[in-house]
This record gives sequence, structure tokens and C-alpha cells, in this order.
Amino acid sequence: MRAAVQHETGRPRLEVRDDVEAVGFGPGKVRLRMRATGLCHSDLSAMSGVLPQLVPFVPGHEGAGEVVEVGEGVTGLQPGDRVLVCWLPPCGGCPACKRGQSQLCLASLMEAGTPNFRLGGSDLFGFAGTGTFAEEAVVGAGCAVPIPDDLPYDIAALIGCGVTTGLGAALNTADVSAGSSVAVIGCGGVGICAIQGARAAGAAQIVAVDPVASRREAALRFGATEAVAPDGLADARARVTGGEGFDYAFEVVGTSATARAAYDATRRGGTLCIVGAGAMDDLFQINMFELFFDEKKILPSLYGGGDILRSYERAVALWRAGRIDLAGLITHRVPLSGVNDALEQMRTGEALRTCIEI
Repeated sequence: MRAAVQHETGRPRLEVRDDVEAVGFGPGKVRLRMRATGLCHSDLSAMSGVLPQLVPFVPGHEGAGEVVEVGEGVTGLQPGDRVLVCWLPPCGGCPACKRGQSQLCLASLMEAGTPNFRLGGSDLFGFAGTGTFAEEAVVGAGCAVPIPDDLPYDIAALIGCGVTTGLGAALNTADVSAGSSVAVIGCGGVGICAIQGARAAGAAQIVAVDPVASRREAALRFGATEAVAPDGLADARARVTGGEGFDYAFEVVGTSATARAAYDATRRGGTLCIVGAGAMDDLFQINMFELFFDEKKILPSLYGGGDILRSYERAVALWRAGRIDLAGLITHRVPLSGVNDALEQMRTGEALRTCIEI
């Protein structure tokens, strides 16, 4: 079968092969035929080494497709079922799951060190235990979440990561209040979804911040009340909030510099929500006096910061009601053979989300 392979950390391009095998099928597993996958910035971060990932590997974790085969002991799934891929499925039995923090469940990531692809005589890993840049993938049954018949594969794939992450940051983690002021730094696919979440929550002012003009224009279409380049943030803060600072600031880039800018843009007593996935050696610094005196809440948000399956259901409900635009997030489409074009579209900021049709 065809799959895109990253042979070494740091390589900017993937090799599309037609002789990759999906392996590991057995009890508790399902075999999926992928139909669509989104390119998330986390895939680029894994390729570059910003996010830890065993190599060689098949990138991709934002996918949707059909169940081909179910292993022994799998219930609730059968061949032909339409599913999206959940890269961080809750096990239901660990302390995090029992506390209602299923987004912190590590059960599936503990299995990410087991190869689920093979190329010739060599093992290949799937990014985050999945690997959706392939025609087929073998994953744990919990990774395959059934979707309704009216949900297209391309939109379902985005709900599997970027949509859930951005909406959840606003609706779960930050719990944006009606009438509030919001700044979103970083307006790729996840940042746009954070904007849509803030709008759905009733925020009165939403300022989008991004260095790419096309992304600023897109942010306005998706609900931002204004959009500025990074050097315009201070002026926007002064105009929109009277110099006090925003009630909520979302950092959706994953660097200490943008996190610091978001902190400084937040009012005293306000909320800074960290959504971007950054490097382990990039340290965010804050002095102890301002931490105490400003009483700003710093809230990291992993995978939308709430019950994952419920977040999926909410995204579908909001999409059906026309409260959020998910089809509009897909600005480009390429076949699997064009995956390197998709990488370049994301690196340059040309695309919000590129759908890789498999």
C-alpha cells in the first residue's frame, strides 16, 4: 500500500512509497482504510524534532476512513463503519479518566513505541500511535470513533484534532464568557477554531494576530472582529481594552516568545491559554513578582482540555447548526502523492488546512 515516510528527523520532505505494510493487527485492534487526512502543524513539529517521535515513521494523526477489519474482543465496531481517528483515546480506567480529564490519559501514548507499519525488513512507527498518511492503518479500537453518516470524511478528519483542540481551548479550558475581549495569537487551523469557539461563547471583541496577511483575512471571515500583524498587537490592546489588556489571550504558535506576548496582552486577573505545542528546550520565563501581583491565570490546553468524545459530539452539533464553519477551513486539497506540496503550503502559511485525499 502507499504511505508517506519520514526516514530521519529533520528531513523537510516525505518519501511516498507503495510498498509499506500496515502491521500489528490482532485482539483489541482495528484495520482502517483511510479516506482523508488533514495536515496538522504537529506533524511538521514531529518531522523537525520539536515534538519527540521515534523514526522512521509515517506522519499524520488527523484522519477519517472506514473500518476494514476488527480484532478479537472489539465491540461497538464492525467492517464498513465510518470513523474518525482519535490519536489520544481515553482508556476509561486510569486516574486521569476517572477524574474526568480524559485528555490527560497516557494509555495510548504508552503504546506509541510499538511499530504499526513495516517497510521491507524495517519497522515503521505511526505518529502518535496512528499514522494517517497511509492508505491503511492498524490502531487500537479506541482510536476509531464512529461518525454520523452526514459528516463528510474531510470534516471528520479535522474534528479528530485541530477543530477539537481550538474549540476546546475556548469552550473547555478558558471557558470564555459572553461579552468578553479575546486575543488569538497564531491563526492557522487551530487558531481559527479558537476564534470560532470564542465567537460561539459570545465574546464581544476578538482580535486575531498573525504575520501572514491571508490568515488575518481568513480570521475575519471566521469571526474575528479585527486582525493585526504581531507589531500591531500593542495598539490593538490599547484601542480595544483601553490599555487594560484582554480578558483572554490564546497562544496558538508554541514558542516562548509568543507565549510572553500573549501574557503581556492579558489584563491583570485575566486568562492566558497556551494551545501551541512547543519544544522541550524553549523555556517560558516569568518573574515571581508579576506572577503574584498580576494574578493572571495561565492555563495550558491539551487536545481541547476536556472530555474528548463529548467534544467531538459538540463540534458536530455546532457544525450542523451552522454555528461553526468547518468546510471553510480546508483551503487546499492534494492526493497522497502531493503530500510535500501540503507541507510547503503549511510552512508558508498559504493553507489553513490542506486535506490529503487518500
